[in-house]
Amino acid sequence: MLIQFRFKNFKSFRDDTFLDLSATKITEHSDRIFNAGYEKVLPAAAIYGANASGKSNVIEAFRFMMTYVVESFSYGGDPEERKTKNKKLKQTPFLFDSQSKEAESMFEVYFMDTAEHGFKSYNYGFTLNQDGIVEEWLNSKSKTAREYKSIFYRNNSELDLSGLPTKSQENIRIALEKETLIVSLGAKLKVSKLKTIRDWFYNNNCANFGNPYENAVLSSIIPDGFADDKTVQQKVVSYFATFDSSIIDFNVEVMKGDDDDEEHIKIDAIHKTSDGGTAFIPLREESDGTLKMFALYPVLQDTLENGGTLFIDELNARLHPLLVRSIIITFLNPEINKKNAQLVFTTHDSWQLSNNLLRRDEIWFTEKDANGVSTLYSLADFVDEDGTKIRKDESYEKNYLLGKYGAIPTLKYFDMFKEA
Repeated sequence: MLIQFRFKNFKSFRDDTFLDLSATKITEHSDRIFNAGYEKVLPAAAIYGANASGKSNVIEAFRFMMTYVVESFSYGGDPEERKTKNKKLKQTPFLFDSQSKEAESMFEVYFMDTAEHGFKSYNYGFTLNQDGIVEEWLNSKSKTAREYKSIFYRNNSELDLSGLPTKSQENIRIALEKETLIVSLGAKLKVSKLKTIRDWFYNNNCANFGNPYENAVLSSIIPDGFADDKTVQQKVVSYFATFDSSIIDFNVEVMKGDDDDEEHIKIDAIHKTSDGGTAFIPLREESDGTLKMFALYPVLQDTLENGGTLFIDELNARLHPLLVRSIIITFLNPEINKKNAQLVFTTHDSWQLSNNLLRRDEIWFTEKDANGVSTLYSLADFVDEDGTKIRKDESYEKNYLLGKYGAIPTLKYFDMFKEA
């Protein structure tokens, strides 16, 4: 479970930024909080804000950290080789002041491992600049402990690996590059403590439905076993039946290409017709909303079955508000969400601000100032102009649209269309 994500100097976020999923002491919906040891953790966080306020950058900051952890074991060494590596691993600091542009970026998480691993908690983070890793640290504590203990610490002048097995320390010292994270390298070297951290990141999912290219890629991914397992296909049919009962089955064919080693999968959605028959519709010709729901199925399934955290940018895009509400409720319902999976999403759908759905500490806002600096803040921490916090009986949706909480666009008439 993700307890807290912290980052600094990434894209529009210049300053220290915290997305905190630890539950505050407010009383609403206390029955759905995850309890483990000293931690009380929330199942969801919704991020609201104006266009270009930085909502997507919160998701992108976590995706950057996740990608660097998973992939950096292969990143480093030859400068010419580094030029050809994926740009996903390149630092992208705040660019609108000269000091931040040259400063390092920082990423840090607090998270809790699964019940099978004793709900052990970890604090892991790193800073980097254009040349590579500047600092990296890993600390852990047991379920009942109050203090974290160091597993390793690294900066430009120090490499303390004392919390790792002696043989592993030697291998890491030999193979470590400036651009490579110890966690990423150690997992590749099968160091169990470091593999635990890498696997936690690997167990999370990110999806950006605001990016047309990524949306197309996500729509082309099929669930595991879907091509040849009728049981998996029927699970997807049941999933579709929650919002479109006309899809009663799928017809799946594995097609050979010109090269016998190449295969592609042809999927038709089978619809029932008014006269009792059936019609085969190529899946690619279904509505954008249906395609998005198909794209969501694999990440929803993986996250809910394995207890990870799912980050979705623009969850509401091309989906009815009631359907979005159903997705959120799936994570909020402990009878369905038995693995303590979490959902972090951005949205413009103010209807989901209904205080019958989300707690105040599950509602977050982004706002960008005149200098291009984004900030992230929770409704539970928001203080109005009279110096008082928001009550649980307020109309969150109404007050948000009235601008009481900030994080809305500053609107002007479209005078450019007025005739001269």
